[in-house]
Amino acid sequence: MLEKIKETIDFLKSRGFNSPDAGIILGTGLGGLTEKITNSIEIDYRDIPNFPVSTVKGHEGKLIYGDFGKKKIVAMKGRFHYYEGYGSEQITFPVRVLKYLGIKCLFLSNAAGGLNPDFEIGDIMIITDHINLLPNPLIGQNDDRIGPRFPDMGEAYDSYLINKALMIAQNHGIKVHRGVYLATTGPTFETPAEYRHFRIIGADAVGMSTTPEVITARHMGLPCFAVSIITDLGVEGKIKYTTHETVIQEAAKTEERMTKLMTDLIASL
Repeated sequence: MLEKIKETIDFLKSRGFNSPDAGIILGTGLGGLTEKITNSIEIDYRDIPNFPVSTVKGHEGKLIYGDFGKKKIVAMKGRFHYYEGYGSEQITFPVRVLKYLGIKCLFLSNAAGGLNPDFEIGDIMIITDHINLLPNPLIGQNDDRIGPRFPDMGEAYDSYLINKALMIAQNHGIKVHRGVYLATTGPTFETPAEYRHFRIIGADAVGMSTTPEVITARHMGLPCFAVSIITDLGVEGKIKYTTHETVIQEAAKTEERMTKLMTDLIASL
């Protein structure tokens, strides 16, 4: 794997991707944040050696490098999922590339279904912990040059970044929640019984991504910060018919607030 990572790094550096401070992975309907990146360089995933190609609507499939919040960043406009048929190595390979490009922190966003009865559609949830019901991306032979065989996950989401984000949100009057994110394989949205089960075991929101990327980042010692945009509700009495299109629409409505939070947080690094 390390040889593939180096091949991809060499290609990106030849295109001007040099020494980014942070990496961002943007979820469904949240790619508009990249419009705030200036002096940007964009490359389609299909043109990057060893990269998968995003197949999901709302995930444009571009890697973007430039200035954001007074820092140099690399942003993934679209991610990869198990339900697309990709394996663990393909889904998490871009995270490893971002680490070897030089990022110091990884920021992630996703669209999620709210399980906490205090949540409403359009809310922002800062992820404080997760429950991973996807295959663990570290299963298989471990390369000790990249990370340890048994990485600790006691602080999967960086407490300093969480506290900093809470202060930023308060200063700007941005309402945020804190909570536990649960990841499933998808691509089906949950049944009412599944929503109840996930709430009982401690989840505040449910989605189909993020945890493999965070596990991989922590395997390499990268601090992580992640937010969920609540685009639908899995709360009894509030469950409505959900489609991928409605998820994209609701995510877009909240994007401006999320962008402000991310911009100031990255600027504070």
